[in-house]
Formats: sequence, structure tokens, C-alpha cells
Amino acid sequence: MTTEKLQIGMLLFPGVTQLDLTGPAEVFSASRRCDVHLIWKALQPVDTGAGWSINATRTFTTTPPLDVICIPGGTGQIALMDDDETLDFIRQQAGHASLITSVCTGSLVLGAAGLLKGYHATSHWMSLPQLQLLGAIPVRERVVRDRNRITGAGITSGIDFALNVLQTLLGAEVAQDVQLGIEYDPSPPYSFNSLATPERLAQLTQYAEQRQALRLESTRRAAARLEEQ
Repeated sequence: MTTEKLQIGMLLFPGVTQLDLTGPAEVFSASRRCDVHLIWKALQPVDTGAGWSINATRTFTTTPPLDVICIPGGTGQIALMDDDETLDFIRQQAGHASLITSVCTGSLVLGAAGLLKGYHATSHWMSLPQLQLLGAIPVRERVVRDRNRITGAGITSGIDFALNVLQTLLGAEVAQDVQLGIEYDPSPPYSFNSLATPERLAQLTQYAEQRQALRLESTRRAAARLEEQ
């Protein structure tokens, strides 16, 4: 087994959901077998959706060839769907990456880059149906792997997702050691399924209606561009 560290690039963009980014980044870093790069267009603080910023550590031009490219989600994902510079960077890195991955609505960005056509993939439950517009096969699971694509569902799934990435590239023992080391043994006061009543889901969907409408518009534009290619 190689002793070289895996080069993992995580896209850091304005409006990113910080846990989509920081959850997996912590898992990867805890393995001590990965160099984690937080990538944006400039080396500057980038505002997250939480209202505080994270510093980029690499730019598109200084990022080394990546073993894993990961696209997190967040409200800023909507703008990325029309961002040719970012989509070109993702495609370029995906050309040689061992794994092409995402968390939450980051899978829509992979789809906009044309990287999920014919692949099973997941996303946040509100946005999952939009994947079909981009040629992907939506799957309602927490983590989905199809060949060299691994996608995580909503926000907190990023930790499960990252452990799956470690298991895939570094083996079960490494993933197990990290899970033990970060004491990942979630026990929330409520199960997701117990909360996901039709009434509550409808209420949350209505609350996010405006944002989801913008997201759907951006997905449709991306789908139209893919059809022209």
C-alpha cells in the first residue's frame, strides 16, 4: 500500500453549508493519510451559509491533481450551476481523480458538469428529484456509490459519506479507526423517519419554496446546456 497521502479537494464557495464541508474534512484529516485542500478562486476567507467564513487553502490554478474531488452543497450551489469557470475546474480534476464525490446538493453541481449521466446518486431529500433532469438516477439513500462516484445525502450524511470514502481508498481498518477516534456513534433524540410525516415535510418544503424554485431553475438551465453538448 502506498505511503503517499491522498490528495482530497473540497470546493469551498460562498454560501456553502459549512457542515457539508467541515464534517467530511474532519474525517479525512483524522485519518492522517490525507492532505485536505479547501479550494476556491482566490486565497481568501469565504463566507459560509452559517454566517462565518473559512479560509481557502488552494486556488483553481494551484490545486494539485486530486485523488478525490468533493463538492459540498448549500445555497451557494445555485450560482455554481451557471459558473463555467468552476464547472470547468471540476471536469478537469474529475478527469484523473479516483473518486468523484459530493455531499447534499453538491451532487447537482456534479450533474451540471455532466459527471452524473447514467450514475445512481443522491442528494438532500428536497432536491433529490432534480438529479433526474441532469441524467442521473436518483436514489433515496444516505450514501450512494456507483462505480467511482460516491454521493452523500443531506448535510449530516457527510460524515457517513467520508467514512465510506476512506473505506474505499484506504481500507476498512482505517475507516474503523477514524470512526472510533472521532467517537462517531450518533444517537439523536428523534429518528428521521419518525419526524418525516407528510405534514412536517410539506411544512419544511413550503418554508424553502423560494430557494427551491431558484435551485430548480438553475438545474433546468444546466440540463438544457447538457442537451446541447
